[in-house]
Amino acid sequence: MLNKALALLNQTLADAPAADAHCDGPCGVYDPASARIAAEAGRSMTRKLLALEAPDTGDAAAMAAYLNTVSRYVTIKEQQTHIAKEELLVLWTDYFKPAHLETYPNLHDTFWKAAKLCSTVKVHVSAKAADELMDAIQEIHTIFWATKNRDVTWYTAS
Repeated sequence: MLNKALALLNQTLADAPAADAHCDGPCGVYDPASARIAAEAGRSMTRKLLALEAPDTGDAAAMAAYLNTVSRYVTIKEQQTHIAKEELLVLWTDYFKPAHLETYPNLHDTFWKAAKLCSTVKVHVSAKAADELMDAIQEIHTIFWATKNRDVTWYTAS
């Protein structure tokens, strides 16, 4: 019975027309906005960390609250910046194709630098790095929408 089912499946697949897709599945839904939103959250947490003032070390309750806040901000920064990196890598590896490199020869370098900036934002508490990441994602946003012949305005939530 199993052999008969496998033979039928093989025949069905052999008779099926070929399908072309730009990714693992032909969803057609890509947008660098997801990377922007996550990176913007990482930048927001970076700014909040830099703005925090440590309390007097003699005030145990204030110190506990401060450390709790720091750990929460760092956790969010780490998580969101990792999401930004994942979103960028999916966009880079699944959406962009060799034909795009003809028009945008720096495409690989642009994505590589953006992914490295995600790591920098995770490792450090640097407003400069967080801003550079947002600039890199803005460049990717511009390239992405140009490949679709669309002019989509760049905006941020903050």
